[in-house]
Amino acid sequence: MDVLVFGAGSLGTLVGALLARVHDVTLVGRDPHVSHVRERGVTVSGAIEAQTTPDATTESDGHRADLAVVTVKSFDTPAAAAALSTGAFDAVLSLQNGLPEDELAARLDAPVLAGTATYGARLHEPGHVECTGIGRVVLGARDGGTDPRAERVGKAFRDAGIETLVASDMPRRLWEKLAVNAGINAVTALARVENGALADDPGRELAHRAARETARVARAEGVSLSNRRAERALDEVVEATSANRSSMLQDVDDERRTEVEAIHGVVVARAEAHRLSVPTNRTLADLLRTWEAGRGVRE
Repeated sequence: MDVLVFGAGSLGTLVGALLARVHDVTLVGRDPHVSHVRERGVTVSGAIEAQTTPDATTESDGHRADLAVVTVKSFDTPAAAAALSTGAFDAVLSLQNGLPEDELAARLDAPVLAGTATYGARLHEPGHVECTGIGRVVLGARDGGTDPRAERVGKAFRDAGIETLVASDMPRRLWEKLAVNAGINAVTALARVENGALADDPGRELAHRAARETARVARAEGVSLSNRRAERALDEVVEATSANRSSMLQDVDDERRTEVEAIHGVVVARAEAHRLSVPTNRTLADLLRTWEAGRGVRE
């Protein structure tokens, strides 16, 4: 399968490098990372060790492939959609945080699949990504149900050795992931702790409150996600990724813009539409927005 990975950051580089073990892969990213990959390939270390040679480019327009995998930060989704709209793809798969699928679908002619990824990844230097934890990619039709394109993409991922599940209940899974992210990301970023710190109180209770609020909003949106299921999913991810530094913590450590709007901002906005109160998510969002403004990285 010809695969374009749009967004060669930590996760995009890891997924692209693993897919390149059996598929023709092109990474779209920035220099100096792209130049290094083009000249020397990608080194994967950590929980997975591999050396692969995907193609790489800084050019974002006019690509053609069987599949485009979108792994850009959520705030770059509009730019990614604009660039991808100049190309041609049989399918587009989002592995982003938040709920970006509708925005992609509104701009693209290709069918958009929804996906989640719990693989841990950290880009150490150009051409070197560490797999900090083996997780799973879950993908399927963004509105739920079955889709033969999702089955083909799932097989392509499994052929490359990526743990993959094709699911028929992606709306619930997307909101469950959002609840997990709402529980983990801001708390770990603001407290400067690894995920495992949320296994015990007071971090655990704070994370649970954010997850419960998100589940309540999901139900208002017509998605069946109980508080108990959201809390259990959160606890499972905390246990499985206890040594990981969340993507938002990595952003704060590196003084980069965070995905606060795609996670807590979305929860707050959807809650307001249903006249629901989500005080924990609102407070976490305001704290992160204040940090971004203070660092001059908020746009």
